[in-house]
Amino acid sequence: MGDQQERQPLLNDTANGNNANGKPYHVSFEDGVEGQNPLEWSKKYKWFSVALLCGFAAIVTYTCIGIVPVADEVVTELAGHPDREATVLFVTIWELGEATGPLFIAPLSEIFGRFVVYNVANCLFIAGVAVTALSQNLGLLIFARFATGCAVAANVLNPAIIGDIFPSESRGAAMSAVMLAPLIGGALGPTISGSLAEATGWREIMWLCVGIAGVIEVLFLVLFRETYAPTLLHRIAKKKRQETGDDSWTTPEAEEGAGSTRTLLRSMTRPARIVWSSSLLQLMSLWGGLVFSFFYVNSTSLPDILKVVYGFSPSKRGLSYLAWTLGSCIGLTACNRLMDPIYNRLTKRRNDFYPEGRLPLCIFGAFLLPLAVGLYGGTAGNHMPVFVFLSTVTLLCIAVVTSIVPLMTFITDAFGRYSASALTATLIIRCLMGAFLPLTVPPLSEKVGYGPAFLVLAGVCLLLAPIPLLVMRYGPSWRQKSSFSEDS
Repeated sequence: MGDQQERQPLLNDTANGNNANGKPYHVSFEDGVEGQNPLEWSKKYKWFSVALLCGFAAIVTYTCIGIVPVADEVVTELAGHPDREATVLFVTIWELGEATGPLFIAPLSEIFGRFVVYNVANCLFIAGVAVTALSQNLGLLIFARFATGCAVAANVLNPAIIGDIFPSESRGAAMSAVMLAPLIGGALGPTISGSLAEATGWREIMWLCVGIAGVIEVLFLVLFRETYAPTLLHRIAKKKRQETGDDSWTTPEAEEGAGSTRTLLRSMTRPARIVWSSSLLQLMSLWGGLVFSFFYVNSTSLPDILKVVYGFSPSKRGLSYLAWTLGSCIGLTACNRLMDPIYNRLTKRRNDFYPEGRLPLCIFGAFLLPLAVGLYGGTAGNHMPVFVFLSTVTLLCIAVVTSIVPLMTFITDAFGRYSASALTATLIIRCLMGAFLPLTVPPLSEKVGYGPAFLVLAGVCLLLAPIPLLVMRYGPSWRQKSSFSEDS
């Protein structure tokens, strides 16, 4: 449950002037200069900010997935022999890092602001990729992959930043964009890197990522602005105190002791408290984790299937990821065109705050996923023509995208001020499932074959498919049980 202090209003308009009775004045954006409120920034600058977020998100996923087509060759080079389990771990250990990093990144961003935390994380990410490129043994390589995953800020902060700068009714297109970027990066990575690795070697892939990420980070440092309202209000209050000599200008967060050890610890434990207090978030995190894990199931199984079943070279394996790109584009186009209109229509019909209006596309994706997973394994197991198999890859991606994008937008809407912490709880579960579920595929497929193995996974997906439908039906009442939700 949320602390009572944490439920104070974010903005509390008060009269300007000298404080005669000693009571604190909670500043608002009206007390600052025009243009400080992120919700009132120009559309042009908002979308420029979205472009920066997309750029780093894309290079993050490019770095993560770009090396996948040659992962077996990398492990063989550093270990001295082929090791299928080590190859899968090499790919998925990144997700363990992404499960660890948000425990610090999201709470710190709610204390010190998005700008500082995002940029520090980006610099650590670039350093981690450089260590990966320099690794001379398998242990250091896997550790560097884990550490680099820990420094990924885009997954948890990008949706929260979209929530900072866009009102709920126009948030869908921007959310679709920041969700599309990593999917495109993850698809282009293998496409480009397969050929690059054959021509120059896998280390050059990593150095390319260091260079691109470095350029984007310079743009972040120079052109990106703080978006988190409490941080901006704290600056306004500080300026007012300096200008007037009146120490009563303050913010609710300052009264709580923001930046103190107690507040830091409370913020770092907030994701756990949010998920503990919200059965709705528990269910959606479980379902979202299962859906997202198929991004890595596909990423780790696709090269193996293309190599063993279809005899593809690394460059051809990389090009085959264009099927994933196609699915990403179709899924994101559907989200971009449909999510806001559906949400606005359902909200207008209820005449009330209704984040569950984001979920109709989730329901579609939830029931498409079991079909796509079953077909993916069935076509590979029966050695069907490669274009048929790659069509199932596209279908699988459509199911994943139309599930994940509305889910992240729903959580951002439902938890408002605490969206970064709520997203952290979701991401931790998602990353843990993304790290470990793919490890079950190689032994299962070796024992029973691709068809039966993926049929088992399709059954699990079908079992959990009703979750978004239940949340849409009962979500408004379930949200009331958590003190962290936006309208509780």
